[in-house]
Amino acid sequence: MSTLQLAVDDYLALRRSLGFKLREYGVCLTEFVSYLQKHGAVHITSKLAVEYATQRQHEKPVSWSRRLAIIRGFARYRFGFDPKTEIPPTGLLRFRSRRAHPYVYSHDEIRRLLQAALKIESPHQLQRHTYYCLFGLLAVSGLRLGEAVNLQPQDMDWSAGVLNIRGAKFGKTRLVPLHPSTLAVLRDYANLRDQIFAGRALPTFLVTSRGTKLGKPNLSLIFRELSRQIGIRKPGVRHGPRLHDFRHRFAIQTLLRWYRRGESVPQRMPILSTYLGHGNVSGTYWYLSSTPELLVAASKRIETRWKGVVR
Repeated sequence: MSTLQLAVDDYLALRRSLGFKLREYGVCLTEFVSYLQKHGAVHITSKLAVEYATQRQHEKPVSWSRRLAIIRGFARYRFGFDPKTEIPPTGLLRFRSRRAHPYVYSHDEIRRLLQAALKIESPHQLQRHTYYCLFGLLAVSGLRLGEAVNLQPQDMDWSAGVLNIRGAKFGKTRLVPLHPSTLAVLRDYANLRDQIFAGRALPTFLVTSRGTKLGKPNLSLIFRELSRQIGIRKPGVRHGPRLHDFRHRFAIQTLLRWYRRGESVPQRMPILSTYLGHGNVSGTYWYLSSTPELLVAASKRIETRWKGVVR
């Protein structure tokens, strides 16, 4: 094994010990080391880094920039051991990042989606209840899809009324309190699930009709079909409301309630950030700029304060 590959392994082990998952990093850096060896290089150079990052011409610039950013991070680490290492400057591969505009579901749309889930035609009675619970939980808790799918049966604290979210993004663990009505639905689901799979150890809280973990690709297919049934996604249209938008809606509705009650949003923002499992508060503040209704609420708060100052 080459010195550079050993350095890659050490770099990934260090970052992962700090809570980073780095799923795509291993493949990218291993390929990059092979690319360097193919060109007879024993040190990282900016020229070879850019050549490797852009060699797949069919990819979009965002993929090139992402790959170069991975190499840049490794180059910074490697520079401490090899001063001949070149760290690719930022801005070499420019692209304009665009975050998906969130779809804010109405209460009626969520109600119709849940009703459609309960009407799924399946010989297995658990399937419709699984999707009903999943979509409902995402709507009222603000969980990431992966967090909901990975919930373990023991992660539910029935007496305290909270979910224990383990090993989430950034390696964080947090407690998510739930409303009694949500707990009642989840308890009914757990009872039905345990009756069907009596005595069987299950991998997750929400399971398929075979007692296995839910798969995200299949979830997306079912969600798109139900979305078309209730009219929030047009037939044949590739883009539309996403499962992740339930999380956006939860954050947006929480912020709107605070504004309308006259509460101090800056003081309460860390609470929402912690609840959502964000790495920092800046990630939560993005919701303010992504939703016109929130911008209007914030503007009215500012106008009210300025009127008080002028008087």
